[in-house]
Amino acid sequence: MHKGAITRESVLKAIAEHDRVGREAFLDTYRFSKARSYVLVHDGQEYDSKAIAGVAHEWDHGRALLPEEFSGGKDHAVAWLKRAGFEVKSVKNPDWARDEIILACRLVMTNAWKGLDANDPRVIELSGLLQLMPIHSATDRNEKFRNPNGVARKTFDIATRHPDYRGKPTSGGALDVEVLHDFLARPTEMTEVAQLIRQGITAGDFQAAPLDDDEDLDDYSAPEGRLLMGRHKRRERNKGLRKKKIAAVLRQGGSLSCEACGFDFEEVYGDRGSGYIECHHVVPLHEAGEGRTKLSDLALICANCHRMIHRHAPWPTPVELRGSLIQRKAARGSGTAEIPQQRHAVAEPLVPLEGQS
Repeated sequence: MHKGAITRESVLKAIAEHDRVGREAFLDTYRFSKARSYVLVHDGQEYDSKAIAGVAHEWDHGRALLPEEFSGGKDHAVAWLKRAGFEVKSVKNPDWARDEIILACRLVMTNAWKGLDANDPRVIELSGLLQLMPIHSATDRNEKFRNPNGVARKTFDIATRHPDYRGKPTSGGALDVEVLHDFLARPTEMTEVAQLIRQGITAGDFQAAPLDDDEDLDDYSAPEGRLLMGRHKRRERNKGLRKKKIAAVLRQGGSLSCEACGFDFEEVYGDRGSGYIECHHVVPLHEAGEGRTKLSDLALICANCHRMIHRHAPWPTPVELRGSLIQRKAARGSGTAEIPQQRHAVAEPLVPLEGQS
């Protein structure tokens, strides 16, 4: 039996059995619980998606799946049912992402750190903007996703965690407090971040490249949120910019060695490593808008140093990371001989970003 290999016909048969015996008897017979996250929608009716998917297996493979044999989430039941052509929707809305809280926090900041009512035009406007953000899939949203009431509640979650607030805080989360503290510590920078997120959503820049393409985005630390981080990574992966940066370095006699640690792929791997190096955009996320990029804004670094730069915010520049490596080697008594002198300093022209002419 291949899990997930269910047909539309088998799902319809499971639905028919559910309708014939009733929800309670159907769930009891197959030992399933009521859906807590996702429901199957068919002919205007809602069904427990995991139970339907599990029972559908009986029609295709001779045995229904037990509840403990698979999950009711996007990796199993939801994906199987959608593949069979059915609509699946979320029972509850997803938690707020940092990007969303940044926009809400900026609104509270402009309102003198006080919460706003659901009928406030600014709340209604933000509600519409949040619904355009590509962070949460349609499957994870229900009809109340980021509606004005939910946005208003979030503004009070933030406002009641402000240090000057003397009442009882509402039931916000730890991420609300983190973003609030970011705004209190760096108001100008975080305001710029909020503006960049707004501009990107309004212009449709983020929708053009779904975050699902950035499978390892969670391994990176960016207080500015996933959307700007995703755009940053896509910019670094721009093959045209990388080729121009490499060509500029080689044209002026430089080598393709890491600007932080000096690692040279060709020296270590021979022909296999020839011409290989990663590209890092050194401009901070809150400053990197959609203008033109200078090649001098880009640094050539090895994969290890690239990962270490992105791992914790604030990100060090390659020069700063190089300095820390030299200090560590000196402290361990190994000197600085193992870190070759970098040869990348070049004056370079503006070049267009992806999609620009």
